[in-house]
Amino acid sequence: MMALEEQVAHLAKTVEELSDVIARQEQVIEVSTRRLAMLMQREAGREADGGGTVALADQRPPHW
Repeated sequence: MMALEEQVAHLAKTVEELSDVIARQEQVIEVSTRRLAMLMQREAGREADGGGTVALADQRPPHW
């Protein structure tokens, strides 16, 4: 009986630790998602201000 109680206690601790890890990862993902959205909006604004030129990534290299 004692061995089962120890195992349950160990598993409960592991579950709590994993829950904490997941909570931290969720926060990192949320911050990263917001930053990515900001960068995409900023880049879209730059492209719009560029006067309709072809995006640099879509241009052919000059040696072609």
